[in-house]
Amino acid sequence: MTETTIAVLGLGEAGAAFASDLLAAGAVVRGYDPAITAPDGVVDCTDEADAVRTAELVLSVNRASAAISAFHSAADQVSPDAVWADLNTADPALERTLGSQAAERGITFADVSIMAPVPGRGLSTPLLASGTGAPDVARLLGKYGATVTVLDAPAGAAAERKLLRSVFYKGMSAAVVEALTAARALGLEDWLTDVITQELTNSGAHSVERIVSGTNRHAVRRADEMEAAGKMLADLGVDHDIADASAVLLRKIIARRRPTDSGDLDA
Repeated sequence: MTETTIAVLGLGEAGAAFASDLLAAGAVVRGYDPAITAPDGVVDCTDEADAVRTAELVLSVNRASAAISAFHSAADQVSPDAVWADLNTADPALERTLGSQAAERGITFADVSIMAPVPGRGLSTPLLASGTGAPDVARLLGKYGATVTVLDAPAGAAAERKLLRSVFYKGMSAAVVEALTAARALGLEDWLTDVITQELTNSGAHSVERIVSGTNRHAVRRADEMEAAGKMLADLGVDHDIADASAVLLRKIIARRRPTDSGDLDA
């Protein structure tokens, strides 16, 4: 079997892990990062254009702010049959822009979202891909052990799903960090850690429905509660951004209610 040549642009935590795993699985890997030397065995290239010159697949694993500049730096050297896969956590509009710019140059493009933390998983991290090049990305990375779910949708669709998940998961994570910081100030960190662990462990199939219906039904009481929580955190000298944002959201829910809505039933 002829091994695939894969270029990895960006050799930070995720890029380096992908490059190392691809190399270990037998791929020919060319890498470039302006600040980091390529891992042993990876061809350390002089710039983006050098990295992509002979690649069949390009994995752009930079920051979202560098996604377009990386593409422009290398696009003229991309092989006619190669696929450009953008793995940056960017907004869907940017992915659509990249897809359009790639199409104008005759480059097959895929918007690829990394759907779990890469450390400890490497190439086995679940990936979600959309755009015309998504099936090619799944095929090329799949033979080296990657799991790529293909969406029958244009570029930007994978980013939409990733960022929707981020609103939930990163928002929850921020709330946990803020709450534990306040608990630490009160000497209650162990207690609150146990409470959070129990809530997450006991989460079940109807948890989302319960959370959504409860939030709408009890918005008045919960808005008051979160405003009190924000004041308590302020009194402790702890940042209270999540508590404040929760109160603002709940007040907006209350304002959107129709006059016939029953309002808080347990306020």
